[in-house]
Amino acid sequence: MRLIPAIDLRGGRCVRLLQGRFDAETVYATDPTEILTRYLDYGARLIHVVDLDGAREGSQANLTAIETLAGAANGRASIQVGGGIRTRSVAEDLLERGVGRVVVGSVAVTNPPEVAGWLRELGPDRVVLAFDVRLDDDGTPRLATHGWERQTRTSLWDAVEQYATAGLRHVLCTDVAKDGALTGPNVPLYAEAVRRFPRIEWQASGGVSSADDLRALAATDVAAVVSGRALLEGRLTAEELQPYLPAA
Repeated sequence: MRLIPAIDLRGGRCVRLLQGRFDAETVYATDPTEILTRYLDYGARLIHVVDLDGAREGSQANLTAIETLAGAANGRASIQVGGGIRTRSVAEDLLERGVGRVVVGSVAVTNPPEVAGWLRELGPDRVVLAFDVRLDDDGTPRLATHGWERQTRTSLWDAVEQYATAGLRHVLCTDVAKDGALTGPNVPLYAEAVRRFPRIEWQASGGVSSADDLRALAATDVAAVVSGRALLEGRLTAEELQPYLPAA
């Protein structure tokens, strides 16, 4: 399992939101390249970057910061970028600007035929589908979209199945209730995801707060875990991170 450190951008700054709430923001750095450099020094070779303004508004408000991060990481790491990528032209533009992978969220839920075409044409290693979920009363993971402000009745399992013939390889799944809360990840959710779709390279996101959480996720056979707040607040030591960073 690989650890993918996260940088969330809002107004060009590195921030974290609690459970996706824009009124519950913590600013960690005015210059996100400072955070990127820290992650590179840890040994990370893939960084997850989220344009929170884009996720909410569908615009590319943090494009300058994203391009700066891609340039700073060049030669040492790759970045995958999500938030507001709702057209193929935006996806292609980001890839041309040095982004390694684009992370597609809302439109992957609302327009599967369109996004399936992106997978085929841009390549399955350059497109990550982001499915953000809340568990309903019977424990079924239902998708949330548009910066988690809209709730759907579509299940995670049905969403992934729609892409079965399109070559889907990478899925980032976030349990919204766990995001930024440091209460531990939803391990059963990811274990079930791997059981149902073992060929998908799952990226787990939300709730990581300790080395025990990393070990529990590794035991599910997910390919990677995305972590933001725990790293930003130094809750994991370099020694605890080392097994999950390819260049540590």
